[in-house]
Amino acid sequence: MFMYQFLFLVCLFFFPYESVSATNIASRFAQKTTRQVQRFTQDFNLAFGVVLASRDKLQPQVHLTTSSQTVFCKADSGATSSGNNSTSSPSSPSDPGSSGSSTNTASAAGSSSTAVAVSTPYKLVEEHNGSAFFDGWTFTNAADVTTHVRKGLVDYVDQETASNNNLTQITSDGTVIMRVETTAIVTGNRQSIRITTNNAYDSGLWILDAVHMPTGCGTWPAFWTNGPNWPDGGEIDIVEGVGDNTNDQATLHTLEGCSLASSSSSALDITGSVITSTDCVSTGGGCGIRSSSTVSYGAAFNDNGGGVFTMTLNSSGIAVWFFERSKIPSDISAGTPLPSLWGTPFAWWASSSCNITEFFGLQSTIFDTTLCGDLAGSVWSDAGAPGQEQSCATRTGVSDCNTFVQNNGAALQEAYWEINSVKIYQIPS
Repeated sequence: MFMYQFLFLVCLFFFPYESVSATNIASRFAQKTTRQVQRFTQDFNLAFGVVLASRDKLQPQVHLTTSSQTVFCKADSGATSSGNNSTSSPSSPSDPGSSGSSTNTASAAGSSSTAVAVSTPYKLVEEHNGSAFFDGWTFTNAADVTTHVRKGLVDYVDQETASNNNLTQITSDGTVIMRVETTAIVTGNRQSIRITTNNAYDSGLWILDAVHMPTGCGTWPAFWTNGPNWPDGGEIDIVEGVGDNTNDQATLHTLEGCSLASSSSSALDITGSVITSTDCVSTGGGCGIRSSSTVSYGAAFNDNGGGVFTMTLNSSGIAVWFFERSKIPSDISAGTPLPSLWGTPFAWWASSSCNITEFFGLQSTIFDTTLCGDLAGSVWSDAGAPGQEQSCATRTGVSDCNTFVQNNGAALQEAYWEINSVKIYQIPS
C-alpha cells in the first residue's frame, strides 16, 4: 500500500492536472505537496487505528470571476432532538470528526459497486430503507410556507393521506417512492411530501443512495439538514436544484459571520464551482457550490441510474461528495465509509472562515419537493444553467410557473424521489 501511495504522489507532483504560470509554479507545487502528504499520512495512520491530531487546512487566497448565480434557500423553523457535541477538530474534508450518541440501527443496504470493508472510526447510528423507511420521520401536514415571498404551490400531507393518495410507496425492490400529485388540473396547491427525521446530530456523516429525484419545469426538490430556529442553527443543502438542471448545488445558509475563504475552486481545494456569494448569510441567499458532474441532478441523474451523495459535518468544516452509480466507493458499499479514501469533495466549507460549532446546531434531515416558489418560480424565464439551456417559459409556452403547474399534472410524472437508503454515521465519543 505504501509503494502504491508513493507512486501516486509522484504522479501528482510531476504531472499536475491543472496548468499554472511560470511565476506561480513553485507556490502551487508546494501547495499540492502539502495537501497530498497530509491525505496520505492520514490514510496511513487510520489503517493502524490512529486518529490524527488537528491540522490547519491550506487556504491560499486566489480570486477568480464566478459564473452566473443560482440562489437556493429553504427557510424553516427548525426541529428539536437530542444529540451530543463534537469533541475533536479534524482539519480537512477527508478527516473524520468525533460525534455524539446514536439512534436505533438497522442492517446495511447493498449497492452496485463491489463492497470492500475497511477500518473506519465511523459507526452507523441511523438508517432508513425498505418497508421500515418512514420509521423515525415526521410528515409535515401543512401548506409550504417556508420559501419566503413566493410560497411553494404545494400542500404537504400527513403519512396516512400520502399513502391513501399513492404519493408514497414501497416498491417490490425495496426502494421508497415520494411523489407529487399529478391530477390533471388543480385550482390551488398540489399535494406533496416533506419529511423530517425525529433525531438530530451536530456532527457526523450522511449518506443518501437515490435512484431517482424529482425533475422538470416547476419542480424544486431538496435533501438537506436544518438546525433549530432557522437560520440560527444553520442549514446544509446537500441535494438541490430546479427545473431541468443537471448539476447538483450544495449550499450553506447561516447567520452573519460565516463565509467561504475564496471564490476560487483551486484555492478551496474543491472540484465544484462557487456560483453565488462567498458570504453564507441567509438573507443574501447563502453560499452555493455547484458540482462539476453533469449527472449529479435531475433527468441526467435519473437516466444514469442515480448515485450516492455524502456529507460530513464536524468542527473542521462541511464537505459534500457525489458518486454516480458505477463509481460508488467500495467502502461505502461495504458499510464502512472512510472519507479519506474518496478524493476531493465537490464542496467544502472550512472552519477557518466559518466557525462550524458556532453557526450549526443539531441538524435534522429533510426531504421535500415543492413547486414554483421563490426559486423555481423566479427563474422560470431564465436560461443558461447546466441543463437549462432553454427556459421553462420557452420550453412550455406558458409565461408563469403557477399557471403551468396547476394546469399540467401530466408534466409532473417525473416529480418523484426513489430512494434506496439514508444512512447516518458518527464517531463514538
